Amino acid sequence: MVGLDLERAGQVSTEVQRVLRKLGVEPEVVRRAGIVCFEGEMNIVLYTPGGRIILLVYDDRVELIFSDQGPGIPDIELARQPGYSTAPDWARELGFGSGMGLPNMEANADRLEIRSRLGEGTVIRATFFRRRDEA
Repeated sequence: MVGLDLERAGQVSTEVQRVLRKLGVEPEVVRRAGIVCFEGEMNIVLYTPGGRIILLVYDDRVELIFSDQGPGIPDIELARQPGYSTAPDWARELGFGSGMGLPNMEANADRLEIRSRLGEGTVIRATFFRRRDEA
């Protein structure tokens, strides 16, 4: 995916939800994965020159891996705080940059791992445990 491509932003998360439904993944997991995917997708689009989103589906879990070649996150703990944002003015004018991206990802994933290096990029792995007995 390409950074700043706002016209196509959101298409990956829509496709991820479609694929998960087709595979018979539990609706609650599909919903939460869609939210996390959208937030991660928008972070790539808004803050980096580009990146990748990988969807992995297992019997016991679904994983989304986001990787980018962006500037990196200087302070991950600060970035996890609701309301904290480094969004540029143009993004805020479009309604983005409220500082809820990572908090929403954490709230909807069962596990969220973030690795980032300044000047190199960020990798985020979101895990959703499948609860087949609830389907």
